[in-house]
Amino acid sequence: MAQVNQFLPVTEDVAWVRVEETAQVGRARRAATALAEQLGFPGARVAEIGLAVTEIGTNLLKHAREGQVLVRSLRAVDQAAVEVLSLDSGPGIPDVDLALLDGESSTGTLGLGMGAVARAADTCALSSSPRGTALVARFHPRRGPLSDIPDDTASGVTRAIGGEEECGDAWAVRRDADRLVLMMCDGSGHGPLAASASREAVRVFRNHPSTSPQDLVTHLHAALRGTRGGAVAVAELDLAARTARFCGLGNIAASVLTADRKQGMVSAPGVAGYQARVIRTFDYPLPEGAVVVLHSDGLTERWGPDPDLLSGPPLLAAAALLRDAGVRRDDAGVLVAKT
Repeated sequence: MAQVNQFLPVTEDVAWVRVEETAQVGRARRAATALAEQLGFPGARVAEIGLAVTEIGTNLLKHAREGQVLVRSLRAVDQAAVEVLSLDSGPGIPDVDLALLDGESSTGTLGLGMGAVARAADTCALSSSPRGTALVARFHPRRGPLSDIPDDTASGVTRAIGGEEECGDAWAVRRDADRLVLMMCDGSGHGPLAASASREAVRVFRNHPSTSPQDLVTHLHAALRGTRGGAVAVAELDLAARTARFCGLGNIAASVLTADRKQGMVSAPGVAGYQARVIRTFDYPLPEGAVVVLHSDGLTERWGPDPDLLSGPPLLAAAALLRDAGVRRDDAGVLVAKT
């Protein structure tokens, strides 16, 4: 039986690094090792992470277009992990299984290949198509599973608008027995004040007793008074009854995806913390194997069902969607849940 009231770890997207020249490989490595040191990782593990990120960055330089590396932290009650996400815009990897074998390197970058990354990481996943490749590697302080960091059923990714250090979008997830509860907030505007509003929404969501989506959004609306406010949405996925209950206020887009259909969910107009004439929950069917996506208006809504979104880890699906649909000049956030 699933644990009751179990939160996924608090995730912080620490640094996005565009990798288009050799010096930027070093920047990505330094961002990852600095985070590992900050989280108290042993020196030998920090060095392993540095080598793995160097291999990731070098592969982007040699093989990919528009390569990016995201370094992020996962913090649970007593434990933490470093996650490194690699994202590019093609041309893709013909044989993903071969690429993850130790010693495979088509250009001899470090003589190790992506298999060295998989070997150094505690978990590693890779998806690839002609549109691009996404890879995520998670590193624990010491090898082995962490009890406070469960397997992912939902994950998201955020990216600040160019020129800003902090992203105004944020998300959180809670598991309650057979329910998965998702929350996304897009703080109004950009920069530190928008980020502060979204952090407050995450804090309130995590501390408020689990109730209906409508009650949670009502509570978030009240709690964001005194902040810059923003758009908020809560989706409750009942995995036993196979229903999705959704309540949104403002421009958070939400969809239930199946192999051949994208069912949009309705948000009411308004700004949490300022204006909410109507706060209402809508119910939608949740077919077996469906995927639920929430995203801010930093992404265009002109995307449809895609095999990358319906298979593989939620983080890779979120990253692929950010790459393909995050074309607006704005903060961007995506949250993906597998049911």
